[in-house]
Amino acid sequence: MVNRGDASELDLVEGARTVLGADEVLTTSALAFVAALHDAFEPTRRAVLERRAERRRDIAREGRLDFLPHTGHIRTDAAWRVPPAPRELRDRRVEITGPPDPKMMINALNSGAHVYMTDFEDSLAPSWSNVIGGHANVMHAVRGDLRFDGAGGKHYALAEDRAVLIVRPRGWHLLEGRVSSNDGPVSAAIFDAAMYVFHNAETLLEQGSGPYLYLPKLESHLEARLWNDVLDAMESALSLPSGTIRVTVLIETITAAFEMDEILYELRSRACGLNAGRWDYMFSVVKNFRDCGPESVLPDRNAVTMTVPFMRSYTKLLVQTCRRRGAQAIGGMSAYIPNRRDVELNERAMSRVRDDKAREARDGFEGTWVAHPDLVAVAAEAFDAVRHGSADELRQDRDDVHITADDLLDFGATPGAVTQSGLRNNLAVALEYVESWLRGIGAVAIANLMEDAATAEIARSQVWQWRHNGIVLDTGAVVTEALIREMIDEETRRLDAETLISSSGGARRTDDARRLVQRLVLDDEFVDFLTLLAAPLLG
Repeated sequence: MVNRGDASELDLVEGARTVLGADEVLTTSALAFVAALHDAFEPTRRAVLERRAERRRDIAREGRLDFLPHTGHIRTDAAWRVPPAPRELRDRRVEITGPPDPKMMINALNSGAHVYMTDFEDSLAPSWSNVIGGHANVMHAVRGDLRFDGAGGKHYALAEDRAVLIVRPRGWHLLEGRVSSNDGPVSAAIFDAAMYVFHNAETLLEQGSGPYLYLPKLESHLEARLWNDVLDAMESALSLPSGTIRVTVLIETITAAFEMDEILYELRSRACGLNAGRWDYMFSVVKNFRDCGPESVLPDRNAVTMTVPFMRSYTKLLVQTCRRRGAQAIGGMSAYIPNRRDVELNERAMSRVRDDKAREARDGFEGTWVAHPDLVAVAAEAFDAVRHGSADELRQDRDDVHITADDLLDFGATPGAVTQSGLRNNLAVALEYVESWLRGIGAVAIANLMEDAATAEIARSQVWQWRHNGIVLDTGAVVTEALIREMIDEETRRLDAETLISSSGGARRTDDARRLVQRLVLDDEFVDFLTLLAAPLLG
């Protein structure tokens, strides 16, 4: 229960109300709502983050994970299930994702996808103008009047028939530094979720819809419990019926993979399903097992496909868990994107996307993610070939699946090598992505792949792990600080030589990016999230 009347006063940084959309978003009542939630849940948020750190220390000491013994009764109890998804979320064959930029939002909502997840997390560089503008754009999208005037007089507007909107707030680890109370900045997760629900829940319910969330970066069922308590408090404060806010959870950390049943159980009155957040999952493996010896070292990131043993085990267990609990299993993002200028390259990319989505459909996922409107039809065809128009075909239990802790931790069975080209690619991607992020661009097309914070995290964490473990490359060279510095310098010169057109109009940030990447891959202390280190340099 939260009491807005007794909440702390929130302080905004100077100039916070001057960005576009601030008058609509930063209302007195909305800020009071955020303040009340902050006061009620900040101590618990800090406690669950400390539990993350403790668990990470346990992994470093023991070199493994296992299913929790004290929650075994939840896993073995076959009686409990989550409620059916809302009618408009029953069909989730294709979900398109992207940041809350007005042009991208309009194109995604009009793309023919069943669901559009607008993203305040991995694909948004959270400058204040991006965050507040994003929330204003969501408000207009909900009301159907979002518009954008592009170059050359091109006009973008929402169609009548559009995708169902789901919002992904930022994770528990992030703070919204531009908004603070007496005890410090507010949680970015609470800020995003609160602003979305406060401004839009009533309108959505009037439309016969509802406020839907994708919950990111969870590492335990205790974090799911915190979300459930926060959402309960939101509903109570806004006089919404219990269970109005429905959620899908991204299983994108290896610790969460061991607690999928428990996570659904904590959210069972409002849970719709689980999503296989593959890129953050790979990053989580590297991060958590980074100092557990060479047997935990993964090969080049492009060699770690969804067909390698530990990734197959993770997705099979996710589908099985969802089937047992009546939840929806949603597949992950294929990083390949269309290339309209190169027919041959484009067909190779489309073929890989088709194969990826066909595998997910055969495995029993009920839907999947794409990052570009051109991929909606490709993904839909893969799922239509399996479903034949009936969702009931996918409700059968997967009793044939038997996944153990050893299966989830079988990193050593991953084929592939750590190569010099892989090391260079990781550093190049990290540099180019961080440079763009610092200019306010959170989703970046690099070498025909869509890179976001999750894929950049894999790149930089692998380099840190390879150096820390003294890995030998395919060339016979050892990954050392000297070699990494040499490659960073070379890739920085290459990036400087390219003509990059910034969609944000911002000045180039190559030097800042180089310094950040050097710290991320060369500091002895591993930085848990690159965005934590980069955020102070973002406007």
